[in-house]
Amino acid sequence: MRLALGIRYNGQAYDGWQSQPSGRTVQDKLEAALTKFTAQPIRTLCAGRTDAGVHALMQVVHFDTTARREPFSWMRGTNRFLPDDIAVQWAHPVPDEFHCRASALARRYVYVLSQSPVRPSLDSGRVGWSMHPLDGDAMRAAAALLVGQHDFSSFRASACQARSPVKDLRRIEITRIGNGERCRWHFEFEADAFLHHMIRNLMGSLLRVGRGDERPEWISQVLAARSRDAAAPTFSADGLYFMGPLYDAKWGLPDEATLQAGRAPYDGPP
Repeated sequence: MRLALGIRYNGQAYDGWQSQPSGRTVQDKLEAALTKFTAQPIRTLCAGRTDAGVHALMQVVHFDTTARREPFSWMRGTNRFLPDDIAVQWAHPVPDEFHCRASALARRYVYVLSQSPVRPSLDSGRVGWSMHPLDGDAMRAAAALLVGQHDFSSFRASACQARSPVKDLRRIEITRIGNGERCRWHFEFEADAFLHHMIRNLMGSLLRVGRGDERPEWISQVLAARSRDAAAPTFSADGLYFMGPLYDAKWGLPDEATLQAGRAPYDGPP
């Protein structure tokens, strides 16, 4: 049978999602837990690889197994063998033609940023930080120039293995929570797919506009340049969360993973 799992994790302690010889990845921990639970080797595929320090609110994986368990048993049994900062949120049997990556219709991320004259402490590693006040209207004007189907080479890491730099960036929503010099910003991104480091590179450039170092129109110049050198440096991974992929309702996955159900609200750190 083929099974899909929804996974949530804090990425601070890990070298990203993808398995590495060090064993310090989310995939390594998940597969070890599944192997212990089923007493058979389990290999997983994920909807979107996350880098070191990046978190996930709903990573989706699938795998094939001969083990038979009830969905709640997959969740509870696997969580028994996982570290405290990784947890299976749901389990659902799916048809053999379901593929967590290829079947996804969209992917979503949120970047959580603390604007404060003092660096984060209790939430260190879970939020990005700007000591400078940010202009929300300027950042939204810049973000509007990024929405649509574009060549995002200027925001692509040199190690990116994507076949094409052209992506359909469908939505960017920028929300401020709180007033004064201390507040939170949420930057939500939705696209058909993302390039390696794309969001962190977009964040670096949006914040350059927000600080007043560049005008919003500068973003169009960066986009047109199709050169990584034209954009701002890659921003910190600390506040980046994979909100998860969205699928057609025909797969029967939970509402938060289906496109027709709408967008699940961000429910990360306060």
